[in-house]
Amino acid sequence: MCICVNCHYVDRCLTYNAVEAQHQQPHLTETPDFDPSEPSINVNIRTKDEIIEMEWDVVGCLSFKKEMGKWAKLRPGELVPT
Repeated sequence: MCICVNCHYVDRCLTYNAVEAQHQQPHLTETPDFDPSEPSINVNIRTKDEIIEMEWDVVGCLSFKKEMGKWAKLRPGELVPT
């Protein structure tokens, strides 16, 4: 699971914005202004019926500042990305 959903900077983060783009999801912001320090991203690649699926998850970041439920606060009522 992407640690970004519980990060204070999720709505300003350049890396999370790129992950949203990879998942073809709407952006929390169109103009991120926070450049995190040393984010680590896991990319899981799997094939399903000859289609390649990729899942991107930020699993580490030196800038991570825990704020439980930050993503959910920004998108009330929506399913939190897993």
